[in-house]
Amino acid sequence: MITRRLLSSWPRHCRTVAPASGHRTFSADVSPEYARRNYAGNISEYNTVISSLISQRRNFLLRDVYDDMMLDGVQPVRDTFHSLIVGCMKGSRLQDAFFFRDEMMAMGLPPDVNLYNFLISTCGKCKSSDAAIKLLEEMKRHGVKLKGETYICLLNACAATGRTDLVLALVRDMAAVGLNKFCYAGLITAYKNKLPTTEETFAKIIEYVQASKGWSSVEASTESGENVMMNVSLEELYNIPTAEYVHRRVFINRQLTVYHVALHACAELKNKETMETLLDMLKTDGHTYDAFIVMQAMRCYFHCGDIDSGVKIFEEYTSSRPPTAELFVTLVEGAMVGYTPKGMQLAQDTLEKMNARGMFLNARMGSDLLLAAAGEKTGGYTTANYIWDLLQSRKINPSLPAVEAYYKGLKQREIPSDDPRLVLVGRTYDNLSIRSGRRNE
Repeated sequence: MITRRLLSSWPRHCRTVAPASGHRTFSADVSPEYARRNYAGNISEYNTVISSLISQRRNFLLRDVYDDMMLDGVQPVRDTFHSLIVGCMKGSRLQDAFFFRDEMMAMGLPPDVNLYNFLISTCGKCKSSDAAIKLLEEMKRHGVKLKGETYICLLNACAATGRTDLVLALVRDMAAVGLNKFCYAGLITAYKNKLPTTEETFAKIIEYVQASKGWSSVEASTESGENVMMNVSLEELYNIPTAEYVHRRVFINRQLTVYHVALHACAELKNKETMETLLDMLKTDGHTYDAFIVMQAMRCYFHCGDIDSGVKIFEEYTSSRPPTAELFVTLVEGAMVGYTPKGMQLAQDTLEKMNARGMFLNARMGSDLLLAAAGEKTGGYTTANYIWDLLQSRKINPSLPAVEAYYKGLKQREIPSDDPRLVLVGRTYDNLSIRSGRRNE
């Protein structure tokens, strides 16, 4: 595991020297111990480490790697900064992204339009529309030529905070060159996030889905070479909820992006009437459901307390094709909404079916389910215990928030302090807390 070096314990000859010129250098007189411990020694190796961390979603370590690079006197290049900022975007780390932008400019490497797009996208992920607008102003001051992608990034960044006024103004400016599916997705997202939620919210969602039918896949903007190289899809760049599924063609139909965003909004806003209207519109247009659409319909039904309809659409969809782990997890998580006896039993039965089929939970799915199950205040805590046992059987440690919630839930029950389960969970919680730098209360 990569961690920040403890410089105080190093011999003097292993430390970075900053000469009067301001350029860092690194002494060639390094000890064998340092050579053994060091994980990178030149820009190529550091770029490989950065790419590896991004692929592992360990974006919180990028700043540490950059600090080590500076200590080693390794000069970052433009591609290095692009990778660092893309990693910040993927990890929703706005402060780190701006830090790398500032470092880049201080080294005489002005950001280009693609890098600004990544920064604006990061603002959207972090719900900081004001920062996104300031970036646009900065681009204009520095004479950076804007692309269509830039405006759509800004549109979706403003949509993330419900700024319908700014979104509508951007759409009016873009209307002359034509709107694509991501523009309509941004409009829907803006009204979803606008507070308070009113009848207009749902009327606008349906209106924009209808209006988007004039969009054609022929008009679709293609991913730029920069985005492809950085493994960033347009859905990820624009913060579309299907971003993590775009590389799974059997899971989603990318031409239904507007429906995906609209149905996701209905699930978030708990409005099954609008959701059912959209499903009827989808059928009328001659389309069939994909897995993401079924997931959102299930979520909407469960959030509205309609367990039977949620189970029905799951069974109808999976009767003609193999179910995915995500659909099962959506069923389990949805069944636990409200912690009703019927729902908790359904969740337990579904988990057992998953296990019998050989479909295992990964760390993310398991953490999400354990966190949800740990909120059960009454009952025997059977579902939470079962999820924990499934993860332990595969030697998977859940996230700290999930373990913390489960641990607190166990302590609230009448369990002896020396109970093996309670002791194991407590020890896991302590270990994760130490690794995260958190002090236990």
